[in-house]
Amino acid sequence: MITLRNLTKVYNGQTVLDGIDLDIQKGEIVVILGPSGTGKSTLLRCLNLLETPEAGTLEIDGFHIDLARHNGKQAIELRKRTSFVFQNYALFANKTARDNIAEGLITVWKKPKAEARAEAMRILGDIGLAEKAGAYPSSLSGGQQQRVGIGRAMASHAKVMLFDEPTSALDPEWVDEVLGLMKKLALAHQTMVVVTHEIGFARDVADRVIFMDGGRIVEQGPPATLLTNPQDPRTRAFLRKVLPAA
Repeated sequence: MITLRNLTKVYNGQTVLDGIDLDIQKGEIVVILGPSGTGKSTLLRCLNLLETPEAGTLEIDGFHIDLARHNGKQAIELRKRTSFVFQNYALFANKTARDNIAEGLITVWKKPKAEARAEAMRILGDIGLAEKAGAYPSSLSGGQQQRVGIGRAMASHAKVMLFDEPTSALDPEWVDEVLGLMKKLALAHQTMVVVTHEIGFARDVADRVIFMDGGRIVEQGPPATLLTNPQDPRTRAFLRKVLPAA
């Protein structure tokens, strides 16, 4: 489903992603853990070309792209296969919940407005926000805004959904509703790559957990193995901080 090779990203002379290789199967839920500043979010952003790396090739469902040397048409094709959920929601403040979801269907997929809005209403029903279709982001809670953001990603029917710390900006009371929606997507076998500090989500939902440090993948494996019996000392040190019993 996904084949990533030699992903390399440099900021101001500092290598933040150091030749990362990664394979992900269709329907797999992969959670990426690691300390702040280790390149987790940058990795996700490169997979959607929100950042352009210095090197790296990516293949998704048969579509191959050189991430460092691509044209605009290739970038559009990649973004049709990968949808991105931002930690700060990134909704259009001047558009309703319905129109935030419909916008990509109109501008990227060229669907007629009526069809796009009908699809947006169906998705709002799926995420439990049909009654908020005409609401603007300023009137929605953080959890509701993030669910709209996830709904927008769902609308594209992307092969892969990329989540960049989707609960980090939420008050604790709204975290469960967002994680609940993500669990629903997991049950539907949506391929997902999730950067998060929610260890419980990783334990309960992930097929594989990846630990990153220093711009590299240090260790990876099933959550039952990596979270309880990590092999690398850097993984053990990190988990001791977030899981006192680990």
